[in-house]
Amino acid sequence: MAHTIVTNICEGIADCVGACPVACIHPGPGKNVKGTDWFWIDFDTCIDCGICLQVCPVEGAIVPDERPELQQTPS
Repeated sequence: MAHTIVTNICEGIADCVGACPVACIHPGPGKNVKGTDWFWIDFDTCIDCGICLQVCPVEGAIVPDERPELQQTPS
């Protein structure tokens, strides 16, 4: 099961992007409700390794479950 970036908690720091071994984390368009950049995880590509959780400095920005209702994924 893929991990999820909670769009409205993410602060756009992007430590997760460089750490991801399968490049499944992408920038979201625009800003979130906090006014910061944000990222999203491609659930189809994520291998559930948990590295993003380990490197993210923002408490609660990534959850270890596939929760599409928490992550705004561009279409």
